Amino acid sequence: MRVGDFDIPIEPVPGAVASWRAEVDDAGWRRLCEQVRERGGRLLALWASDRRPGGSGFAMHAALVIRSGLVCLTLPVQNDAYTCIADIFPVANRMQRAVADLMGLKAAGQRDTRPWLRHAAWPADWFPLRSDADATRVYAAAPDEYSFVTVEGDGVHEVAVGPVHAGTIEPGHFRFSIVGERILRLEERLGYTHKGVEKRFEAMTLQQGARLAGRISGDSTVAYAWAYAMAAESVSGTIPPDRSLWLRALMLERERIANHLGDLGALGNDAGFAFGLAQFSSLKEQLLRSNAELFGHRYLMDAIVPGGVASDLDRAGISRLFVAFEALEKSVARLRGIYEDHAGLQDRFVEAGRITPELAAQLGLTGLAGRASAQASDLRVDFPVPPYDQLDVRIATRQGGDVAARVAVRFEEVVEAIRLCRLILERMPDGPVFTPLPDAPRDAFGLGWIEGWRGEILMAIHTDAAGNIRRVHPHDPSWQNWPMLEHAVIGNIVPDFPLINKSLNLSYSGHDL
Repeated sequence: MRVGDFDIPIEPVPGAVASWRAEVDDAGWRRLCEQVRERGGRLLALWASDRRPGGSGFAMHAALVIRSGLVCLTLPVQNDAYTCIADIFPVANRMQRAVADLMGLKAAGQRDTRPWLRHAAWPADWFPLRSDADATRVYAAAPDEYSFVTVEGDGVHEVAVGPVHAGTIEPGHFRFSIVGERILRLEERLGYTHKGVEKRFEAMTLQQGARLAGRISGDSTVAYAWAYAMAAESVSGTIPPDRSLWLRALMLERERIANHLGDLGALGNDAGFAFGLAQFSSLKEQLLRSNAELFGHRYLMDAIVPGGVASDLDRAGISRLFVAFEALEKSVARLRGIYEDHAGLQDRFVEAGRITPELAAQLGLTGLAGRASAQASDLRVDFPVPPYDQLDVRIATRQGGDVAARVAVRFEEVVEAIRLCRLILERMPDGPVFTPLPDAPRDAFGLGWIEGWRGEILMAIHTDAAGNIRRVHPHDPSWQNWPMLEHAVIGNIVPDFPLINKSLNLSYSGHDL
C-alpha cells in the first residue's frame, strides 16, 4: 500500500523522511488498518495523548509502515473507548493494554484486558499519563493478582523464572508450562522497569528532552538520541549541518558494532564456550574506551543533540579509527571462523529457537531478528536518512530463523558496519556540527525514525498551545519482538531458553518505559 491509495486526506510530516499523518474517525481507523495489513503493511507503534487542556479531548495514534514510508493515524476518542485492532495486528495487544494502564482508554472488543504495565503499583482508576495526573503522588503497593494462562494434562507442570534473575540483567517474569524439559508454552510478564519516562518528558524543553531520550535504553542511546533529535528538528523546522549527520551515522554504526560484539560473546558463553565471551568482551571494551576518548562517553550519551552533535572529530581521531577498524575486522574474521567450525557451538545454535519466515511476517518480527527470519527490512535501505542515502547499505539476511541464523546476521552486520564507518570517515564533509533550535511552534507534531542495532526506534513529539512538550512517545522494537520469544521456545528444552533469549536480546527498559 502507498500513500496515494488512502481514501482520506494525507499530509506530510514536516522535516521527517517518508512520513505522513492523517486524522480519521472510528470507522476509518479500522478500515485503514485492515487495508494496510491486507497489502503487506504493518503496525509500528500505538500510543495515546491527552489533548483536553487544548479542548480536543483524548486521541489514539497508530504509526503504520507502508511501501511509501510511515503513516501516523490520529483518532479522536469519545467516552474513553476506541475500536480494537489487535485482531488485525497481533502486536497491538500489549500496546493497547499499556494504553489502558497509562491513559485509561479501552480498546472495545479486545479479548485480553489484563493490566500490562501497572502491576498494582497505582490504583486502577488513576492514569499517570493523563494531563491532570500528579506524578509526585505515591501509592501503597496493592495485591497483584495477575492471571497467567494455565496448561493442564498428564505430566504438565510449571516453572517460574524471574522476575529477579541470577545475573545483572533487568527483571522480567517467564512462566513455562513443560513436560519433562520440553517447553509446551511460555507466558511473559514485563513492566517491572516502568519508571514514568513518558511523564517525565512533559516537564522538559525540546533540548532537555534529548538527555532523557538517550537514557531510555542504555544499549541504544545513539539510536534513541538520533530519533529524538530528528523528531525535535521536525517539530522546530531545523536542518542540522551535513557534517553532524555523518558523525551521527558513525556513532550509530559504532553502537551497532559494540552491541553485536557483546552479544556474540554472551551467546558463546551461554553455549558453554567461555573463550568466545573473553575474546568478544575484550574487543567491545576496546571500542567503548575509544568512544570515551574520542566522544566523551563510553556509550556516547549526550553526543547527539537536537540541531547536530555535541563534539567534532579531528584528523588525529579519524586516523586512529582507521587503524582500530582494521584490527577489529581481522579479529572478528578469526573469531567467526572459530564459531562456525566449533561443533559444540553449532550443535547448540542450529535449530534452537527457530522462528519461521511465515510466523515472522504474520506477527511483525523486526530488526536483526526479523532479518534472520527472511524479513529483509532495514530503514537504512528502505527509507534512508542522510547520509545513508549515499552509503549503499547491504542488508544481512538468513532464512533459518534459529539461533545460528541470528548469530550469522550479527557477524555480517559487524563487518558491514565497519565498512560503513570507513566510508563515513572518507566522505564526511567539513563544516559546522551544530545549529541552535528555535522555539517550537504551537500544536506541532514531529517524528524521528531510526534503524538501531536491535531494530526500528520511533520517537513522536507533540507540542501544546504554548509550544511546550505535551507528549513524547518512544517506541522500541522489543514491543514487536518480545511476543515472538513465546513462540520461539516452543518445543525446545528449558536449558536452551537463556540461549534463545540472548539471541534476540530484547530491551526491558525500552519496552517498560
